[in-house]
Order: sequence, then structure tokens, then C-alpha cells
Amino acid sequence: MERPGRDVRLSSLYKVAAALGLPTRGVELVIDHFLQQPVDSVAVASLRMLCDGPDSWKTHLFNFVDAFRADRDPGLIASAPFEGADERVRCLIASTVEALCVECGIAAPGWCAGIGGLPDPWFVAGRESLKASALVESPAVFRKRNIFVLANFLSRV
Repeated sequence: MERPGRDVRLSSLYKVAAALGLPTRGVELVIDHFLQQPVDSVAVASLRMLCDGPDSWKTHLFNFVDAFRADRDPGLIASAPFEGADERVRCLIASTVEALCVECGIAAPGWCAGIGGLPDPWFVAGRESLKASALVESPAVFRKRNIFVLANFLSRV
């Protein structure tokens, strides 16, 4: 099933669920839940990052940011990022959602509180020369998760 190019049938997923002792109805519920997610939601963006690799976060995160700023749709932030996503990316998404909620004057979703901090600092810019600036400029919602960004991180040019 995991080989590239395999076309897994729904009946195969039912068999796997049954073999694992999981309710087969759960397969339908998970698929329904996924298909109901808005295209630019946190959940879908994190799934895209998971599929495209952790280095793809910039594209997918900022597509989400643009969509949220355009619509301020709470449905875009209702579901948490996928559990399988890279830990750094999950923390970055949670901090970004909290920053956008502060910007919009709305309460952050409860799932944000369940995403802790990173064990080691992550300087998102990745440049040694910008670390001092990031330490000073990084908003509290990022710093509390040991993530350091520049003040203009969520700004678009």
C-alpha cells in the first residue's frame, strides 16, 4: 500500500482499520472530516507541508496567512495541524495562528495551547547575521515556543 504509484482502494483501508482493531466507520469519518476542511486551512496547509517536506513550509504557510487575512474565516484555523507534521512546523503554525488572532482581535483556537515549545531555539531566517535581530524583534507568541523571527515575518512585500 505504501509503494509509490499504488492506488489504494477504500476497501483496503477498511481491512487495515479492522486488522488494527479500529472501527471501520472511522475511515469514513476521517475522510469526511478531511474533505470538509477549507482548501487554505491550517490542517490542509500542514498536510501539504507533510507531503512536500518540511522545507516547503514557506509556500504553504503564507498561502494560509494570505487566505486568513483576506477572509478572517474562523474555519481556516478551527482544526489543528496534522500530528505527523514536522515539530518545528507545527510550532511555527501555532505561533502564526496566535499572531494572526492577536492582529484580528479574536481568540486563538484551543489547539494552539496544546502545542508546546521546541527543545532548541529555531532561528527561522537561518542567517547567523540576523540572529541578534530575531532575538530582539521576535513577538512573544513565537518566543514562547523557542522560535525566533524578524518583526516583519508575517509582512508581505
